[in-house]
Amino acid sequence: MLTDEKLIETKKFLVPSDTKINLKDYSTKYEGKELNKEQAEKLLEEGRKQLAIIQDKLYAHNQYSILIIFQAMDAAGKDGAVKHIMSGFNPLGVKVSSFKAPTANELDHDYFWRHMQALPPRGEIGIHNRSHYENVLVTKVHPEYILGENIPGINHIKKINKEFWEDRYKQIRRFEKNLAENGMIILKFFLHVSKDEQKKRFLERIDDESKNWKFSVSDLKERGYWDDYQKAYGEAISATSTDYAPWFIIPADNKWFTRLAIASIIYKQFEKLDLSYPTVSLAQKESLQKAKAMLLAEDNNKSKEKKEVKEVKKTKK
Repeated sequence: MLTDEKLIETKKFLVPSDTKINLKDYSTKYEGKELNKEQAEKLLEEGRKQLAIIQDKLYAHNQYSILIIFQAMDAAGKDGAVKHIMSGFNPLGVKVSSFKAPTANELDHDYFWRHMQALPPRGEIGIHNRSHYENVLVTKVHPEYILGENIPGINHIKKINKEFWEDRYKQIRRFEKNLAENGMIILKFFLHVSKDEQKKRFLERIDDESKNWKFSVSDLKERGYWDDYQKAYGEAISATSTDYAPWFIIPADNKWFTRLAIASIIYKQFEKLDLSYPTVSLAQKESLQKAKAMLLAEDNNKSKEKKEVKEVKKTKK
């Protein structure tokens, strides 16, 4: 079961609010002994069915929306997590958005703008593969990108200092708090992959022709900034993990465990909402019974018509 803490200790992946973390203190591998790949895949298959039931209630309830954010280094398994976990959901109630480098039009707006266009409405689930956090991750490793945003007063890289980043973290907290206070449940996942595992997956993409399209030379270039990215992620997670929009650091070296852990966390967060199908009033129930009687009457009328046709045929004979 997805709720069994003995199998999946989801609490250990949660980053508490106001906690400064260092990613070196978090394992990238599954360290338990209770699970293996085959067991995890069976649990995930059952978990998808449970998530589908809750999604149906979420849609019918129509008060909450769910925003699920995935952030990670290249080849950490974001796409696979989306594919394997979310395949059980009704596609009509789920929208997956992937964000790449901003376009010229997007840069003419504040950095939240393009992400706001992809926020889920009430009753639905939005999945962001990369998100507004790119604006404190990629841009922190490459601060020169900030100059392309044409922010008033930020006309030199020297002005992109500690205070600038602290202000940006505040903006993100404020943005997410506003969403949460209006009924959006926000879950943020950092898929924590090791540098050795990333190398292994990059080599697989190069050696397997069916995966060549997944690899870019730019991926290798960004790998050269590994330590900078680890620091940027640690600082961003520390500054923005809150009670209303928590971060979860998920070991990502074992894909089968990564997917199960994420599914378990989503399911447990859904359960907290205590969702149920809407109840109807006594007057509505009476209307339903009348509608039922009318529908059943259709069958009775058809039976009478058939009987009358048969009697006519007998008379003619």
